[in-house]
Amino acid sequence: MTVGIGSEITLEIEKAVAGGRMLARHEGQAVLVWGAIPGERIRARIERVGRGVLYAEASEVLAPSADRREGRPDWRCGGNVFVHIAYERQLHLKAEIIRETLGRIGRVTLAAPPVVMASLERGYRMRARLHARGGRLGFLREGTHHVCDAGTTGQLLPETVRWIAAAERIVARERLAGLAGVEIAENVAADERACHLELEAGTDAALFGRIADAGPLTGLSAGRADRPGAERLVGVPSVSDVLHVREGDSASALRLRRDARAFFQGNRFLLEPLVRYVAGLVPSGPIVDLYAGVGLFGLSLAAAGAEDVTLVEGDQTSGADLKANAEPFVPRVRVERRSVESFLATPHLPAREATFIADPPRTGMSKEAMGGIARRMPARIVYVSCDIATLARDTRMLLDLGYELGDLIGFDLFPNTAPVETIATFSRTSAP
Repeated sequence: MTVGIGSEITLEIEKAVAGGRMLARHEGQAVLVWGAIPGERIRARIERVGRGVLYAEASEVLAPSADRREGRPDWRCGGNVFVHIAYERQLHLKAEIIRETLGRIGRVTLAAPPVVMASLERGYRMRARLHARGGRLGFLREGTHHVCDAGTTGQLLPETVRWIAAAERIVARERLAGLAGVEIAENVAADERACHLELEAGTDAALFGRIADAGPLTGLSAGRADRPGAERLVGVPSVSDVLHVREGDSASALRLRRDARAFFQGNRFLLEPLVRYVAGLVPSGPIVDLYAGVGLFGLSLAAAGAEDVTLVEGDQTSGADLKANAEPFVPRVRVERRSVESFLATPHLPAREATFIADPPRTGMSKEAMGGIARRMPARIVYVSCDIATLARDTRMLLDLGYELGDLIGFDLFPNTAPVETIATFSRTSAP
């Protein structure tokens, strides 16, 4: 029987895979399905036919799992592809995805799935990028260019949703044209919010200062597609947090400022637990924080008393925040505002007994960066990953270099979505 787009087939769901789909098989062919749960029997509609694999969406649940949640919002909005699954089961599925992906790509056999730390499901997001389409501001529906209501996902706080609605009204009232997107940054306490507007080429940025009337902002900036950099429209477009690296210890307090455009971990509820966990993995001695961002991990260790910390960040916006955040810790810390690849290519690096912290983008460590690791061979690497597939790839490379995989844990920074933050430690098994 030929199966094409629009065809419906009956499937028994086997397991979850990286990316959020579920694996099933039809006449020996792999099928990747949205909207199902392992153990369920479903009817599925074929959306796409790939080489050796079918892509489908559940159209009818014939034998539902006990973990299925009904009456949930549109799972395609904001990437909420697990929203129909009971939260405790989500954590188990993400743990299995980590184990399966490390085995399949990294050729690493784990005796048991790792622990995945839970988050509150609602209002967790401190950072969000909204798309502008037809006067609406929102997330994109999975696999489309259609804007959907970010408020229905539960990812944002109610006051953030109200700010977005007010901003939409201002855009409509003032007939503001040329808005492509909005980046929102909030602090943990949600008492500071900053925004950056992404404007189309030729747009008059000054007109968009009126969006600040949507509600309290520390500042508003704008960038045009045909110009580098950003223009301040109102206030200072940054937010600040005070983190306590050691619970209840004011001496370990760290103040971090970040621009609305700077990368930062997005979950307000797991931010301090994540920092404390990473800090607990780092022994005394020199520390090199690669992809340091605004300084979350490296400066947290400095606040906890580390004496020799080097932080490397190539992004201009994050690097400026990093430099300012590091000032209280000079000369114990050194900031290198250049790419990780450039830094690792230099001959004079910290001692080989250093611990490297790596928190790379979703693409993982580049070949050049991994080559720099191979030349330096630090004693310990703490790898913080937002993509399990690239972590599995890089794990294989590190094991082949002579490292041993140690601690492994997940943090569910984005509940109801497919990604899971994974922290892995690697120790050098032989003298360099």
